[in-house]
Amino acid sequence: MSQDNSAIVMFSGGQDSTTCLAWALERFERVETVAFDYRQRHRIELDARLAVLDEVKRRFPHWAARLAEDHFIDLGVLGQISDTSLTRNVAFVMEKDGLPNTFVPGRNLLFLTFAAAIAWRRDIRHIVGGMCETDFSGYPDCRDDTIKAMQVALNLGMDRRFVLDTPLMWIDKAETWALAWDLGGDALVETILEHTHTCYEAVRGPRNDWGYGCGACPACVLRARGYRAWRSGEKIERPS
Repeated sequence: MSQDNSAIVMFSGGQDSTTCLAWALERFERVETVAFDYRQRHRIELDARLAVLDEVKRRFPHWAARLAEDHFIDLGVLGQISDTSLTRNVAFVMEKDGLPNTFVPGRNLLFLTFAAAIAWRRDIRHIVGGMCETDFSGYPDCRDDTIKAMQVALNLGMDRRFVLDTPLMWIDKAETWALAWDLGGDALVETILEHTHTCYEAVRGPRNDWGYGCGACPACVLRARGYRAWRSGEKIERPS
């Protein structure tokens, strides 16, 4: 199989990575997935991702035939050196440097490096991630410039021509819901609502109109606002 017909998706089990998975399944003949356990507080997402994969196979037979190996990488060392609200039981706040304390330094850089190492071994060219600069949470490793720089570094360091695909880079959360619907209709939207996990607090509880979560953490606020804007047809004002 040609390298251009295969991809590996960094798949956490959240809304964004599930949409990216659907995007890849529409485009590539073979799609592998990879998840990372870095001792995140919301490790419930690692269980959610398995449920999402099962639902994708059940509800989308034409995609199921394209799903290949699922990889699981233990990056516990990242949790050991990270003092953030995603790896410690502390409140979500903005730091003095202007970054939210949900920022895990080096996380996406490590994720991309390990995903590329798997892609190198599996003869895969495309690496798909849900990084997004539009709904910018202050994460410098989600910026388009960072992804482009990482693509250059990985290609030089591994002597390959990887392509880092970020289909959500320039769309907001409402547009992400719309993209999911365009890719998989009501079935994919319902899969995202019922089975994905985005909440930083690892709360399931009763289902909201936008899915499950605490409703107050930054991830829930973005997801809920985007869902309601998409359903109502409203345009979300983007930050300048």
